[in-house]
Amino acid sequence: MVFKNKIMVVDDDTDIQFSLRVIFENEGYEVVTVNNGLECLDKLNHGFKGIIILDIMMPVMDGIETIKKMAVEGFVETNKIIVLTVKKFQGEEFDEIYKYITEYIQKPFDVNILIKTVNKTSKKCDS
Repeated sequence: MVFKNKIMVVDDDTDIQFSLRVIFENEGYEVVTVNNGLECLDKLNHGFKGIIILDIMMPVMDGIETIKKMAVEGFVETNKIIVLTVKKFQGEEFDEIYKYITEYIQKPFDVNILIKTVNKTSKKCDS
């Protein structure tokens, strides 16, 4: 089961973390922010279930490796992943993880589109 009112922002850019926290708390979501994939996995191991807004290019553990580890550890069944990155979503590196990604949005992004995407993904959590 996915908890539709929770969002984890996984991005090493603190300005994006802050902005998305403010935006989605105003939309009624509970928001957790972390700096990289390793911190994301720690939150998942401590029970986080919800929507994960995930950057690809980060230090310590990037988004691709994070999704691979989420799949191995069974976290892709209980969470929805929205990739939010400047990196183009193409190439062999994405082949293995594509099936686990609910949505992809490229930076720079339109805030209204991101809000609509998260709300649409949240509704998918109901079903």
